[in-house]
Parts: sequence; C-alpha cells; structure tokens
Amino acid sequence: LREAGLGPGRGVAIRTGVSPEAFALHIAAHVAGCRVVGVRPGYAAGQLAQVLGTGVDAVIADAATPDLTAAAGPIPVVPIGKLMNGRPSFDVLGRPDDVALLAFTSGSTGRPKGCAFTYRALSGHWAWQPDAWGRVAMEFAAAFERYMLFGTLASMVVLEFLAPCLLGGGTAVIPEDDGRPLFPYAIERYGITGSIVTVPRLGQMLGLLRDEPANVGSLRALMVSGSPLGPHRLAEAVERLGPVVYNGYGQTEAGSVSMLTPADGMSPSVGRPHPGVEISVRAGEIQLRSPYMMAGYWDDPGETRDVLRDGWLRTRDLGRLDNDGHLHLDGRARDVVMVNAMVVYAGPIERVLAAHPDVAEAYVAGAPDEETGEAVHAFVVPADGRSPDHAALRALVQGELGADGVPRTITVVPGVPAAASGKPDKRALLAAYPPRL
Repeated sequence: LREAGLGPGRGVAIRTGVSPEAFALHIAAHVAGCRVVGVRPGYAAGQLAQVLGTGVDAVIADAATPDLTAAAGPIPVVPIGKLMNGRPSFDVLGRPDDVALLAFTSGSTGRPKGCAFTYRALSGHWAWQPDAWGRVAMEFAAAFERYMLFGTLASMVVLEFLAPCLLGGGTAVIPEDDGRPLFPYAIERYGITGSIVTVPRLGQMLGLLRDEPANVGSLRALMVSGSPLGPHRLAEAVERLGPVVYNGYGQTEAGSVSMLTPADGMSPSVGRPHPGVEISVRAGEIQLRSPYMMAGYWDDPGETRDVLRDGWLRTRDLGRLDNDGHLHLDGRARDVVMVNAMVVYAGPIERVLAAHPDVAEAYVAGAPDEETGEAVHAFVVPADGRSPDHAALRALVQGELGADGVPRTITVVPGVPAAASGKPDKRALLAAYPPRL
C-alpha cells in the first residue's frame, strides 16, 4: 500500500470477497492510516459510481472487472494479489481524528449514505477491546469459537462480530459453496459454533430444518439482526436450535447498540445497551451516543446536522426503555403510511400482527390508494403448521391500534425477499404481490 503511495488521508476502496487476504488488506490499510471505503457486492452502476466518488485514490479488488473499471474511471484498480509481499515490519500511522472508515448504509430509505468513523472511534469500539469486555461479551466471544464468516467485509456487522471471534482465540470459517443452502448444512459440515443471520435467512433456515433435519448441535450462538424478530419466530428458533439465539439492534451509523441474550428468555426487547452506549428516548425516538458512533455523513453536512445534535445521534427509530433497561423497538420514524392525511406507523402494526400465534413474521408497506391517498398493506409469513385468519388479524390490529392501522389487504407469503443488505425488502414484496382489493 505504501509503495503505491497510499497512507494517511488517502482513500482506499476495497471490493473483494470474504477471504483471509481481504481481511489482512482491511487491517493493513488501517495500519497505513488510510481511509477505507467498503464496497458492497451487488451495487448498481450508479451506486458504485457514487461510492467510488468519495475521494478514493485507489480501488483494490479481487479482479479488475469491466463494471468496476468503468465506474472507477481514472482511479487505478489494483488486484489484491499484487499487494501481498509478506513484509513482517510496519509502523502504525493511523491518526485519531482522521477518518478511518466509510461504511455505507443499505439505502433502504434512499441513496446509500457514507458513515464516517474516525480512528479514535474504531479504537474505542467494544468489540476490539477485550480488556473491556463484560460477562456477556466474553460468553459471546467464547461461543464464536468457530464463526461461520460469509457476506461482505464491507458490512459493519460482519467486522464487529469477527473481532470477538479472533480476539477470543476462535477461528473464522469461510464455507465453500457445495450447492446446498448455507444454513443449516454448513453448520453440520464445519462444526460451526457461532454465526450471524438476518430474520429472512433465519426463516429459510428453519424451513429447511423442518423439511430435512440437520445436526446443528455444535451451534452455541446465533446472532439475529437487521430487523425486528417476532416472538413466534424466536420461539420456533429456540425450539429447533436450543437456547442459542441472540438478538440485537444497531445501525450503520452507530454499529451494534444492544444485545438480547439467551439468558433474557423470550423477552420482546432487543436487550440492553453495550457498555459505553447511552440511550435516551425523546418524543418516542431512540437517540444514543457512544465512543464509536460515526462522526457524520461523508460530504453531507446538512444531513449530518439533522441526525447529530449535541453529541447525540438521532436514530430515526421509534422505541422505549423498560424499567430493567431493555430497549424495545416500535418501528422506523420514516416508515409511515399516510392514510386520510393521518400518519400511520408501520412498526406498531407489524408488532401486533407478529404477536398473533398464527404469524411468524409480519411486514407492512404503503401503496397509493384513490380513496385514502395511501393504504396499509400487510404481508405475513405463517407460523409452522398455522393458517392465519385475515378477519382475526384485522380485529387484533383494530383492537390494539384503532381503525386507521387496519390493513386494507393482508397477503400470506411463504417468505420475504431480502435486499442486498440482507434486510427484508418491502418494495420487492409489493412488486411480487401487488395488492388486490
């Protein structure tokens, strides 16, 4: 990297698969003091050009593909193999107030935004500080003795949970593609003890286990993240996998914020905040501050001013803290449907629907409506062996939230499409199952 003229203040975009060399590259770029720009797989041409337009001085990739070369333009694209030289000595050049990492949001509410993290913030992250680990972090790290590593190293979540594995003396296992679904068969094949899944992937995993059992007895910790985990999906996961399910809350802007452990039982919360994380709920919105949250959005002072105020990050998520310090989520402040000019939040409707014993997962989206401007449309994944009754679900919502929250349509779906980030894709749901009145 240094021989290529890359060092403090220089931007390095990394677009690679998951490999030991790719992880070494991330660490080396930080040692050299560079600003690392994580490039997620699956970006459209416009998104790729946007990410590479953040002051990048070089792009490092597994190979110089035509789409990458076109998006990079005059920026040099360097194959990772040309950088490997095995030199054992180095000086650490990262400066505390320099930007160390640009992590991009999934873009679920618009264009991906680059979250800028300083070297000071990365150094203060709980995951990379084993001397500061509490009991929960130490137990979690021990359970990640054999961590199934997949996805992309451009993900904050993947890097955050790779740290406890490696610093706890564990092994990251990168599974080969054997033609079978990654979950649950790779768990049996490689003796996996810990991994991370999104809610849609958990649903797929449980469905496969129902149809073709596999030995997942080695599993000691399965972190479920990305979207709220319904109580019945959690109960099924615990029944089939054992008391190994962790649930968490976080954002690209803030990293992992809280964790619900198996010791918390079947709590409907997302657990307690990690050490060093402070949470305040103001007018129903979750706000937080921590030593490792972002310094702001890259080259977007207006948006930065909107979400960072007096040292607190506005998450734009709705929630509450209970008397035991557990955080409960009620949806996104921007995930709303305008019904008869009234603001209807999707999150509470999803929570009520998911509480019904016939429902494993529930998702709500708005679509244009000639009578009401927009209308609420719900999609539910049935619990194992159950058949949701539409009238009963509507009555449940009306009793809990009133008439405005009652879905115009309820569609039973076998599963939920996932976006590139792994999160549920509501736009794809609406496209695949257009509302029929």
